[in-house]
Amino acid sequence: MTSRMAALLFFSLLLLALPQAMVCQPAPQASAQVVNTSSTDSASRTGPQLRERNPRYVLVPGDSFDVSFDLSPEFNQSLTIQPDGYVTLRGVGDVHVAGETVPQLNETIRAAYGKILNDPIISILLKDFEKPYFTVDGQVARPGKYDLRGGTTVTQALAVAGGTLSSAKHSQVLLFRRAGDGWVEARILNVKKMMKQGNLNEDMEIRPGDMVFVPKNTLSKIDKLIPSANVGTYMQPLQ
Repeated sequence: MTSRMAALLFFSLLLLALPQAMVCQPAPQASAQVVNTSSTDSASRTGPQLRERNPRYVLVPGDSFDVSFDLSPEFNQSLTIQPDGYVTLRGVGDVHVAGETVPQLNETIRAAYGKILNDPIISILLKDFEKPYFTVDGQVARPGKYDLRGGTTVTQALAVAGGTLSSAKHSQVLLFRRAGDGWVEARILNVKKMMKQGNLNEDMEIRPGDMVFVPKNTLSKIDKLIPSANVGTYMQPLQ
């Protein structure tokens, strides 16, 4: 009997102590599972967005294209993008398409005609569009904008522009390339070394929109007429 009473007393004390133990148990730290994405988000907003390796052509004002409807040929039409980026679709109205690729344009027009046609099937053919180009500037014979046809390297681009002038600094030719919205990638190419050694492995291929800039060498920056008192300033670095 005594042992039974002792057992009951033990379990009673255990039941009284259990809620207190549960209350005193520290809660798990939820902050350990929270991922701080503020720095990542900030970097994605301020850092350069890398371009696609093979980017699709982006429509610009002045581009022309044909729209064909497989099941509704009465809506077939030829369109030209207006200066404000809009086109006027027959039976639908104005739709903004500048800045889109051809696949995106297809979806935009399908969505527009989906209001009056049941699941339209369309095809788009570009007729007149901005040709790929590159720009050469600086110390070249004919600086300007040139059509990009086939594979063209930096040295070939310089040749197209009439070659470099005697005042050119061949060892620091700059290649500017768009890397994303608001960002430009700059490469320095030692064309002088490439041509001297006959090693064109570093002769980069031009991409649409690239700009090649040839700076002046140090001596070409000297003015033709300078005060005689300042001649020593120009001669000292050459000694």
